[in-house]
Amino acid sequence: MGHAIIETPKVSLRRYDAVEASDVHDFHQIVLGLDGSMVMAVDGVAHQIDRTSAWLVPAGSRHDYAGVGENRQLVLDLPASSVAVPQRLFDRARAVTIDSSLTQLVTHVAGRAAGDIDGDAAWRHFNWDAAARLCAAIVEDTGIAYAAPDAGLDFARIDAWLRTHLSEPLRIADLAAHCGFGMRRFHQLFIEAFGETPHRYLQRLRLDTSVTLLAHPERSLTDVALAVGFGDQSAYTHAFTRRFGMAPGQWRALLH
Repeated sequence: MGHAIIETPKVSLRRYDAVEASDVHDFHQIVLGLDGSMVMAVDGVAHQIDRTSAWLVPAGSRHDYAGVGENRQLVLDLPASSVAVPQRLFDRARAVTIDSSLTQLVTHVAGRAAGDIDGDAAWRHFNWDAAARLCAAIVEDTGIAYAAPDAGLDFARIDAWLRTHLSEPLRIADLAAHCGFGMRRFHQLFIEAFGETPHRYLQRLRLDTSVTLLAHPERSLTDVALAVGFGDQSAYTHAFTRRFGMAPGQWRALLH
């Protein structure tokens, strides 16, 4: 029986012309300033973006844009079924300020994108690895703006906690109590914030992280499986194959 291959996130370097253009697409997009600046208006709200800022553009949002002189941006396209990211991050379009550590990551990823990446498999790995790293940093960096008492769960804090405890069994009751909610209410709020159940979201985080680890040939598949919270290599291989359409060993072999 075959496995459906999910859509891959895409990370690219772009330069925007001075002539205004418009776009609408069925995936989320994050535009991160790199060199120079650009002006983008999403759903009629305009901001100028430079290396200290970014636009978060939800799927289906019309955005008008134009470059200001010489410019380069790092653009992340995120199909809904790709890397794990809280749904609430894209509940509306917004321009955000990013800190120095995220700016450094953007520069690093841009350098890799402009470098020598040879072959479809290497590009696919780069896109998954870079998208997972960027999303983790963006959630951490911008999530504080969503932590108001009436905003439901502090999804940035929960996302960071899950990423820190990937290798451990997930006990929903403990996480719910830590957040000050009963099990049923926590489960409901989690789905509202993340768009899926805690176990499904954690499973995607584990598999996203494992993609990065597979690039290190000195780590055995069993080591990778245990590092991201699977009980054994067999369970990890089954989950990875269902999500990516190939076994982790095949994925790794294509990279080397």
